[in-house]
Amino acid sequence: MTTLRTILLATLLFCCSIALAQEYYAISAKEVAAIDTFYRNYIIEDRYRWLEDLDSPETQQWTKEQSALAKKYLNKCSNNVFSSIDKYSYAEYNHLTKKGKYYFTYAYYHSLRVPALFYQSSLKAEPRLLVDPNYISRKDLINLTGYWVSKDSRLMAYQFSRNGSDWQEAKVITLKLGIHQKDHLTGLKFSDIAWQGNGFYYSTFSQADRFGQTLGQKVFYHQIGKDQQGDSLIFMRNNPAILFDYKTTADERFFVLKEINPQKGLINIFYADAQADQPQLRPLLTNLKDEIDILDSHQGKLIAITFHQANNGRIVAIDPKNPAKWQEIAPEFSESRLLEAIPFSDRIVAIYQVNQRPIITLFSYTGEILHSSTLPIGASIAGFSGDFTDEELFYYLQSYTVPPIVYKFNIGTFEKKLTERTAVTFSFEDIVYEEVEYLSKDGVPISMLLVYKKGLKLNGRNPTILMSYGGFGIVAQPAFEPGLVHFITQGGLFAFASIRGGGEKGVAWSGAGKGRYKQNSFDDFIAAAEFLIAKNYTTQQKLAITGVSNGGLVAAAAAIQRPDLFKAVVPVVAPLDMLRFEKFTVGHWHKEEYGSVEDSVSFTHLKAYSPYHNIEEATNYPAMLVITSENDDRVPPFHSYKFVARLQNRKAQSNPILLKIEKRSGHAGASTLLSSVQEKADLYGFVMHQLMKD
Repeated sequence: MTTLRTILLATLLFCCSIALAQEYYAISAKEVAAIDTFYRNYIIEDRYRWLEDLDSPETQQWTKEQSALAKKYLNKCSNNVFSSIDKYSYAEYNHLTKKGKYYFTYAYYHSLRVPALFYQSSLKAEPRLLVDPNYISRKDLINLTGYWVSKDSRLMAYQFSRNGSDWQEAKVITLKLGIHQKDHLTGLKFSDIAWQGNGFYYSTFSQADRFGQTLGQKVFYHQIGKDQQGDSLIFMRNNPAILFDYKTTADERFFVLKEINPQKGLINIFYADAQADQPQLRPLLTNLKDEIDILDSHQGKLIAITFHQANNGRIVAIDPKNPAKWQEIAPEFSESRLLEAIPFSDRIVAIYQVNQRPIITLFSYTGEILHSSTLPIGASIAGFSGDFTDEELFYYLQSYTVPPIVYKFNIGTFEKKLTERTAVTFSFEDIVYEEVEYLSKDGVPISMLLVYKKGLKLNGRNPTILMSYGGFGIVAQPAFEPGLVHFITQGGLFAFASIRGGGEKGVAWSGAGKGRYKQNSFDDFIAAAEFLIAKNYTTQQKLAITGVSNGGLVAAAAAIQRPDLFKAVVPVVAPLDMLRFEKFTVGHWHKEEYGSVEDSVSFTHLKAYSPYHNIEEATNYPAMLVITSENDDRVPPFHSYKFVARLQNRKAQSNPILLKIEKRSGHAGASTLLSSVQEKADLYGFVMHQLMKD
């Protein structure tokens, strides 16, 4: 029987739909002829290239109009959603991290914009404010991006960014007194800080224009109290595309530098031994084709994770005196992907993943398995912070619907204890995590995680969000998402597909979804949508897709290739013009992942899937909310601008296409607590409005 409530709800949704339809209108963008010719045969028109000039009055006026349109439309979608997500965001937990003698945590206080850094000398001591980014600048939005404690716990160096940029600055503070030193370093980018003696190593890049290619990395040593101009240059190459990674071991005996040639796919490892008669950089390993990461040292040997002759990774010890002969500590396991390893004085903590389940395994340095425990499906674990000689460590576990739960773990007795109660404002016991498997276009089985409320009915009417990442060999790890809690509690189904290109099944899985095989990633994602529909979880009218960065490319490419499958699409900070991606900022480092227009075969593949270049004039694509950040200097925002302009400038497009531009933010998205909640409210409000229409 039709109830009055049902009639009122239907009437309300109908009225909201009419109101939103009246709020949306396409904003026309001028077309300016720009033509590129590739290999004599390919003529590529780029009528919206003028939007790459972000400082031009025309671009600024266009983006201003787009922002006003998006705000007006999204406000009507997200009003009630904001309060719900805001409520779920208030999860209380104490995520302590031990570095040296002190315990650290990020926390909000006084309702300020971004979290500050607190520290305490013991677990029972009261936390003290150490660094408050809210007062570093009155003009810029400051975010703390990392901190590193000296071996004697006397000093701490920390980095921060302005308005979301990848460019960083560093300062130094005395921990006992909480007083800043005069040291202030600028020009850092993708830089670690590695303490040694009375100073630390760091790296810079040559800073060209705003979106110029990031080139010319240099590694320096900074002595505390000295001016940056006098810092010692440690390493550089004439080839400006070369990249460096470096660290010092826990005892500060070894400085290890990894040299990466992204053009040739080769790695060289150098080291300096502070106990040598003449401590200087010497070659350890050269011309490696497989990834290797030096973690620390133990009894004079370097401990490393390597994928050399190991699809899923293994742990080895390398003697600098005989680097060609490796001692295997933990072998490769055929079904377990090695995610991380943390060496301690007499054992190694290793994190594996098997079929969406993390596993903690402890090894002795002779390779004996001392302990192993499997954790819940759909969870992720991180942390294991502590001094090299500590037995009691912290780690935290979280999932999409469970905020971080912090444990104290004794690696001698293997006893695990909760540190403090984690409080949430919702009931998470009724949320189900389920792993399913489906076949891709070429018959390859793909794993997918489903998250939903108990009692889900397979009636084809469940609002569904499908997401993936699928790039750079990265194993995507679940993190607490208040917006997703809102979506699921409203009856939504969330699906995450572990498509090729990611690292879930090792090096071979990653290689099967990059370069000339990148289309496999999109095929896997499309097959996930087809599976969800075929198995009656949902229908096209109830299916939305989203993704961030490379995951945004996957979502956008799938939407352009199969617009019939999806109702709503939300690409976030996504590369969308794949023919010009390599020309800006860090794009040239990713030629192995995506390919390059400099190679004719690679160009053909890029052209075939580049979302911007494959928009059809006569197709009405699904409703889209394209999200970017105005200061994204990793994937410049004009990727999204051009994509939106071309979609909107077609008579066939009747579904709404919106552009949301996060202000004072970079590739990581919204920078403050308030803007983060608003971004999620806009995303889920937009999706739920589209999926609830029918």
